[in-house]
Amino acid sequence: MAGKEQRNRKRELLVYRWKRYSIGYLFVLPWLIGFIAFMAFPLLSSLYMSFNEVRMGGNGFALKWVGIDNFRHAFVKDNVFPVELLLYVQEMLLIIPIIVIFALFISLLLNQQFPLRFLFRAVFFLPVIFATGQVLSELFSQGAGELPFLDQYGIEPLVRQQLGSQFAEPALNVLSRAVLILWYSGVQITIFLAGLQSIPKAVYEAVWIDGASPWDSFWTITLPNMLPFVSLCTLYTIVELFTFPQNPVIRHIRANMFKVVTGYGYSNALAWIYFTFIIVLLGLALWFIQRSVRQRGV
Repeated sequence: MAGKEQRNRKRELLVYRWKRYSIGYLFVLPWLIGFIAFMAFPLLSSLYMSFNEVRMGGNGFALKWVGIDNFRHAFVKDNVFPVELLLYVQEMLLIIPIIVIFALFISLLLNQQFPLRFLFRAVFFLPVIFATGQVLSELFSQGAGELPFLDQYGIEPLVRQQLGSQFAEPALNVLSRAVLILWYSGVQITIFLAGLQSIPKAVYEAVWIDGASPWDSFWTITLPNMLPFVSLCTLYTIVELFTFPQNPVIRHIRANMFKVVTGYGYSNALAWIYFTFIIVLLGLALWFIQRSVRQRGV
């Protein structure tokens, strides 16, 4: 009798979960079908190649099993990959919160009522349309992605003196490419605007009647309700910047692909190390933000 009741509870739980999450599963289904049809086999092939020494021959690829030698080579013999990975991670850990905070600040301004508001929203979203892919690479090759104020105002010596040699280089890279904050904040601003407009105005009116200031309402109402959107924008920004066309780590992986000494096997090993690192970073960011959301009871 107890076993039958337990089975009934499990069945009811499955039915409840299906009713609650079925729409989400249907939205994910096209992506899942596309992933299995077009991405699963190349990814598995790439993973298999990472454990092999791959040579190009007249009959195609010639694979020789080397185990984890390619992964060991990445950290023991390669003097470029670990350094570039560390420097780029330091740089991104600085620029990612700047982009998220900047996008939240601009969305708060654009959410206000003022004339031609739609025009200002379009201005902040236009870089997302134009500065993508090959266009962004061409802009950087012409020097449009850097701002010259570091040399004009003598900021570089001051930064090196205050931060030291270890942290000065990533900080200077962030400052010199401050235009990235504008180029890579359009989608985040749109997401934050959607989040701000989902908060009922009656909640703000209630706290204003109680005498709360705009600063108090931001910390007690706006920010707690925006934490899920902060989580989404943070994850999106991490993925976007770590697939940046001018990413030195990706350039290093691409360069090793066509070298005779390393080839496809070693470049695939580097790609999987980089991919694993990104997944771990996304997991840590998601865990930290979800923990903050639970503590605030949002």
